[in-house]
Amino acid sequence: MRDVTGRLMLLDTASLYFRAYFGVPESVRAPDGTPVNAVRGLLEFIDRLVRDHHPDQLVACMDADWRPQWRVELIPSYKAHRVAEEHAAGPDEEEVPDTLSPQVPVIEAVLDALGIARVGVEGYEADDVIGTFTARATGPVDIVTGDRDLYQLVDDGRGIRVLYPLKGVGTLQLTDESWLREKYGVDGRGYADLATLRGDPSDGLPGVPGVGEKTAAKLLAEFGDLAGVLAAVDDPRARLTPTQRKRLTEARPYLAVAPKVVRVADDVPLPEVDTAVPAGPRDPAALESLAARWGLGGSLQRLLATLGV
Repeated sequence: MRDVTGRLMLLDTASLYFRAYFGVPESVRAPDGTPVNAVRGLLEFIDRLVRDHHPDQLVACMDADWRPQWRVELIPSYKAHRVAEEHAAGPDEEEVPDTLSPQVPVIEAVLDALGIARVGVEGYEADDVIGTFTARATGPVDIVTGDRDLYQLVDDGRGIRVLYPLKGVGTLQLTDESWLREKYGVDGRGYADLATLRGDPSDGLPGVPGVGEKTAAKLLAEFGDLAGVLAAVDDPRARLTPTQRKRLTEARPYLAVAPKVVRVADDVPLPEVDTAVPAGPRDPAALESLAARWGLGGSLQRLLATLGV
């Protein structure tokens, strides 16, 4: 990986193209009638993000494996409800709308032709790629995602924030540590512990039965972090109700493995990529062909204009 300087913007690409797919009408189609709402919507998103936030570096982070086996081995229910088809020899197939799946290769081809760095690493989710880029960054980082799991990376001291789309990407929730403390009672580092205790049905993480978000926040405020909460379980003087102590004790097997599943990796072997915002298309001929084939029209032209091409 090359040194990253200046403001780095990391896109949770699947999160954004899913939002584009559901936010842009399916009536947006290529000349042959194929829906391209996710493709054009994502280009519009990237255009707006670059115009509004002026990143120096830009990476489209991908899910090379949306449900890594090493996470499933620790918690078998991890994302199990989203499996469309299991594959013994490779990643399971995720349940994706029929008219979105064919658009993903088009998105990848357009990003490559534009010269926007696109990074996915076998055996890891986009979250892990984002976590590793963030850990290695020397300047401020904007993480654009509709996934609250990445709140754990927020760090005011390092200038790391999450831009969470509320409506398209024109209205973003700028998530910093003060916002996290007001909303959840924790900072970025504490959010992973909160998520571990609370669980997350959308990811198949059970959490501790009977411990919701408010109770998890109170426990962390009282005992500092997950390790402190577990130490309190073993301390008869600790201020835990009998029910809390019982539930946390019974959940120890889950709590022994969940932190590794919940925390994003920060040691992914990233490839050598040029993360600079492109000043011109990497492959103009391929981009022109893609624009004509898929009818990318104004969405692509506006992005090119924003990039200064």
